[in-house]
Amino acid sequence: MISRFVLAVVLIFVMLAIGTSTYLYVGTKQSKVTAPPEKPTSATPRPQALTLPGTLFVAQSGALYSLNSGRFHQLTPEAGWTQPSLYPSGQYLLAVKQNRAYSDVYILNLYGTVVRQITANSAPPRNPDTGANHWSFYPRLSGDGSTLWMAYDEPKYGYDVILSIWTMPISGDRRGAKLWTNANDYTGGDVQPIPVPGGALYTKYDYGPDSKLISQVWFTTRAYSSGRALTSAAEDCRDPALSPDGTKVAMICTYEKQVSYLTVASWDGSSFGPRRTIVSDQLVAQPVWAPDGSGIAYLAPGVAAGPFQLWFLPKAAYAPPPAPPPPTPTPGGPHNGPLPSPSPTPPPLPVKPIQVTTNDGFDATSPMAWAA
Repeated sequence: MISRFVLAVVLIFVMLAIGTSTYLYVGTKQSKVTAPPEKPTSATPRPQALTLPGTLFVAQSGALYSLNSGRFHQLTPEAGWTQPSLYPSGQYLLAVKQNRAYSDVYILNLYGTVVRQITANSAPPRNPDTGANHWSFYPRLSGDGSTLWMAYDEPKYGYDVILSIWTMPISGDRRGAKLWTNANDYTGGDVQPIPVPGGALYTKYDYGPDSKLISQVWFTTRAYSSGRALTSAAEDCRDPALSPDGTKVAMICTYEKQVSYLTVASWDGSSFGPRRTIVSDQLVAQPVWAPDGSGIAYLAPGVAAGPFQLWFLPKAAYAPPPAPPPPTPTPGGPHNGPLPSPSPTPPPLPVKPIQVTTNDGFDATSPMAWAA
């Protein structure tokens, strides 16, 4: 007869073995959604399965990264850096450095070294008023390289702090600053200006007829004027991105639903043409056009409720090549009878987005910049 002591030892061993094996088995079945994102410079995958043209600049966890020839490179420390944009010449970057109570715009070289600070938004020393701090976001440079466009938190009305579109000389001279738009109260304001000839496109937030917060793409052509809406409240569009040739705009439209469609429209310099939704099954953010016109990159989760990854949609998905011309008769003399009918051309296979990264967690509120 087995003693109680021996039986107890055997049962404890069995419980430990079963508990450990069960824990290990369940661990293999857990989703990786809860795993913290890896740095883009992690070794998986390396090199990337898809090599994008030029150099793409992205933000993650307060650091800026570049993607070139299939590899990521960390440009800045994780110190609040976000929202990179390119000089028209492609030689420098504009970027925002975000602090606890304010943010500023900087000029960086393409390797992440600070060249110069443009804004000075921190409160003066010994000033206890937090309202004396300011926020600058979404910096963009005009085509001639002389004017900085940005979203800035003036004017302020107590606790109603909203962003409006401002310009100022790239030199940082605040005496030349101009207010361009009149943001709506308690909406977050006007953001993401895109300089175009004669003015700028931007995203304006407002409350629609059903009292829901909506966004629209607007076009402003003169200071102290919000301009006019290019999209309707029902379309609920934001984040415009201009194509390299200046004839198309990519944007995000939600139609007041829990969706985020990638939409493209033609742009004639004053208005949009018909909309075309080209991605409707992902939560899309921050589209940017390839500088060679080969496609559009954007951010979207790789799995449901997962962190945002980098995706690329080839041009053939939204601008398929023209059909080949019908065959012509072979020269060499008269032909008796009807010509043979050409074989029907099969419809092209749909071109789907390509997932470039799998384990990262890019900042979905930060636009990307793409240099040739």
